[in-house]
Amino acid sequence: MSGDTANNRVRIFDTTLRDGEQAPGCSMTLREKLRIASALAELNVDIIEAGFPAASPGDFESVKAIADANFGPTICGLARCNPEDIEKVYAAVQGAEKHRIHVFVATSAIHREHKLRMAKEEIIRSAVGAIEMARSFTDDVEFSPEDASRTELAYLAEVVSAAIEAGATTVNIPDTVGYTVPGEFDELFRYLKTHVKGIDDITLSVHCHNDLGMAVANSLAAVHAGARQIECTINGIGERAGNCSLEEVVMALRTREEYFQLETGIETTRLYPTSRLVSSITGMHVPRNKAIVGENAFAHEAGIHQHGMLQHASTYEIMKPADVGLSRSSLVLGKHSGRHAFRDRVQELGFVLDEFETNRAFNEFKKLADKKKDIFDGDIEAIIMNVDSATAGPWILKSLSVKTLSEQPAEANVVLIDETGAEQSSTASGDGPVAAAFGAMEKLTGVSLSLKNFELHSTSTGEDAQGEVTVTVMHEGSSYRGRGASVDIVEAGSKACLEVMNRLIRRERIDAPGRIPADRATV
Repeated sequence: MSGDTANNRVRIFDTTLRDGEQAPGCSMTLREKLRIASALAELNVDIIEAGFPAASPGDFESVKAIADANFGPTICGLARCNPEDIEKVYAAVQGAEKHRIHVFVATSAIHREHKLRMAKEEIIRSAVGAIEMARSFTDDVEFSPEDASRTELAYLAEVVSAAIEAGATTVNIPDTVGYTVPGEFDELFRYLKTHVKGIDDITLSVHCHNDLGMAVANSLAAVHAGARQIECTINGIGERAGNCSLEEVVMALRTREEYFQLETGIETTRLYPTSRLVSSITGMHVPRNKAIVGENAFAHEAGIHQHGMLQHASTYEIMKPADVGLSRSSLVLGKHSGRHAFRDRVQELGFVLDEFETNRAFNEFKKLADKKKDIFDGDIEAIIMNVDSATAGPWILKSLSVKTLSEQPAEANVVLIDETGAEQSSTASGDGPVAAAFGAMEKLTGVSLSLKNFELHSTSTGEDAQGEVTVTVMHEGSSYRGRGASVDIVEAGSKACLEVMNRLIRRERIDAPGRIPADRATV
């Protein structure tokens, strides 16, 4: 291969907490962001883009909390090219031993004309001024020319040259709308390597969106041409069709190391647990057929494949399930299993719980074991995800009863526990048991939601399997997702709905008006 073979280390820049959170319905609470940041540190990513501090007070506080926690990776914040944004980023990230300011401005003709209404020279002056200001705060400054893949090559080289001269230590080339293709992107990076003075003295980065399904392929083309940082997200979440998937691009580099001659520092055995954590917090299911972390990624059903696997695994597996942290076990625990066995299994699945959370999860496990004979890994994961939502409060579902009769409205009675530990109950009717249960909870919490989608799938196998429900709801014009699991589908849906209600209540307490729309925080 060609490229900078003297430097074979590719940095992984994770933007799950910034670009990933901009996906509709994927907003996270401070507590959830801290859990993901901790998991990313265990995954050993190099940089965590923790958020966009100028977007809202809540975003500022979450970035600051992650930086102050000093998990290990470099903590980065995003800023537009204006002094207020840059000052807020530095104020938020300065608590981290390693911190970075990431500034961006759009450079393509379509953005210059229709969004910024700025001339080429104005954009360069804006970028240079922002980089110089950021360098007055920190030595680690990243610059992104937004929509670089649709920017004229000569002008892009001019912008990148000015950014390097101004002091940018990392220059990121974004395919902001997922427009480019691998061969074209390869040529773009080679053009910059040839035409930009000083480009070998900085880290060249790539940030791809997946609108045409080529984010991973384009990112690999970029590193093949000399990029040494990949910006990506867990499960590929992000705006529109998402971003470059961290687990896919990392395992591509690892599995085809003899071709790329590149490596990352990622602890790949943490990929599956981290994927499940992000899925549980955002409420976005990982498709069964998703590469690396999907349920079918290492499944073999065709007879000829099964025969080959029995002879030698490498016939149809280019990776080992254990390499990505995926357990091969199925049946793991039963009603007679003890706390120690349960805790060990939780840790093997990649979850870290404190004593309080462990006790709550174990109690839920025992309740489930009384309802179904066999407990599988998927059941345990569902328990942990629901316990995590429940402990976050402020409302906890204690009981639910529903009554349905043909050709009559359904009726539901819900009992919730509030922050003081007091029980409060409410009854409501609806077109079906789910609508009735949602209505009863709305009365108690004061949060009104409009149900848009109700997805159900099984967490394991058998007639007594838990149903895992993901709801998509609207609240004041914004979309949110919640997840719940139970052997009772209505209860699972109610837990999912309550998870969203709790999240909205918690966000309302720490957030204030002034959030910047997502389309103004795009790279």
